Amino acid sequence: MNVMAKAEKKISSAFIYFFGSFGGILFGYDIGVMTGALPFLQADWHLENAASLVGWITSAVMFGAIFGGALAGQLSDKFGRRKMILMSAIVFMVFSVLSGVSPDMGEASAYYLIIVRMLLGLAVGAASALVPAYMSEMAPAKARGRLSGLNQTMIVSGMLLSYIVDFLLKDLPGEWAWRLMLGLAAVPALILFLGVLRLPESPRFLLRKGDEAQARKVLSYIRKNPAEIDQELASIKETAKEERQANQKTSWSTLFSGKYRYLVIAGVGVAAFQQFQGANAIFYYIPLIVQKATGQAASSNLMWPIVQGVILVVGSLVYMWIADKFNRRTLLMVGGAVMGLSFILPAVINWMMPNMNPMTIVVFLCIYVAFYSFTWAPLTWVLVGEIFPLAIRGRASGLASSFNWIGSWLVGLIFPIMTASMPQEAVFAIFGIICILGVIFVKTCVPETRGHTLEEIEEQGTNHGRVKASNPEN
Repeated sequence: MNVMAKAEKKISSAFIYFFGSFGGILFGYDIGVMTGALPFLQADWHLENAASLVGWITSAVMFGAIFGGALAGQLSDKFGRRKMILMSAIVFMVFSVLSGVSPDMGEASAYYLIIVRMLLGLAVGAASALVPAYMSEMAPAKARGRLSGLNQTMIVSGMLLSYIVDFLLKDLPGEWAWRLMLGLAAVPALILFLGVLRLPESPRFLLRKGDEAQARKVLSYIRKNPAEIDQELASIKETAKEERQANQKTSWSTLFSGKYRYLVIAGVGVAAFQQFQGANAIFYYIPLIVQKATGQAASSNLMWPIVQGVILVVGSLVYMWIADKFNRRTLLMVGGAVMGLSFILPAVINWMMPNMNPMTIVVFLCIYVAFYSFTWAPLTWVLVGEIFPLAIRGRASGLASSFNWIGSWLVGLIFPIMTASMPQEAVFAIFGIICILGVIFVKTCVPETRGHTLEEIEEQGTNHGRVKASNPEN
């Protein structure tokens, strides 16, 4: 026991924060890898004119993630964030390898790959729900935005890594290229598994389970001031005491009770808008978008994903610099407005000047990605990690993640079908309108969380519910 305690004491806060957010690499790699693999897969399996199959193969991971996020959220409340992240890494490794060794059986191959990628999506969805919750529970309030933003940096680093891998493998024979691109996703999953083996459990989860001694020990790894540890423990215990006194049993209906409804709608709404705004249409299909705009083969446009990946990584670093300097709501509204205009203006310009340079739309997409990268991309997961009260955090985070993946799945599924039946500019204009609706949602339905402890945020939701109850006409 003493040997284990000494070993645990060697865990640095940097190690905890790095591997606590490393699950984002898996999330990002799988978002990005299909961008480069798809042109080779289409050619190898002769799917150039099968828009619906291409949509399903691309979006199958997101479909599985819908259920993975909700399931992991519930199980993490029972077994802990750490154990579920470990399980996610194992599932990710297994089904990444199975994706890479897909048998060549004609049309049946496509259905095999769709099923395997759906199962892989269970792990991706779980990681997207567990990592923000774990990071928000480990980070101090004053640095939570920046440290939780590590998740986004990991996501976009995973995307950039997959784009680079795709580019390096593009000169291999077509069949080998896409198989290696998909199969190599097992490598970051293995690294995550080995790293998380040494991570401690979340102190809030430990305290909720009655293990105050271990919770204090974990906080001692990541808080320098003993008084700060005592204050944080007391705050968490007070919240837990109130929950026990109320003898509250959480269920799906609990999420939308008067006490929690406001915060749940805010968190789930932001998570849903992030995807319905159309970002993943760019990330999944940028080579095909450039192909449609210029007529060049998609397999020769694999430098464009790297450009997008670099913008995303730089944007995530910009976010970490400004995260705790500006209000969450301000960044979301400014970012959403510019993103909406970046999608709408190409359609307006093309309507006014039918001979518009076809690369204009790609330039505007880069502007969209730049603003998305330091606003909606990281802030969605920061909000999901910090806005939900402790009693419902696992379940509500899972619900938000599932809605996020529903949007991602639908965008991935219908984008190739939409672009096959209407101009690209019109498709992106539709997404632009959704961006503007997202700005309105943030302004009217989302509370400010910057600088507040998780318990203070919960009190905001409780007070809002009381106001609504006493003033139902509002």
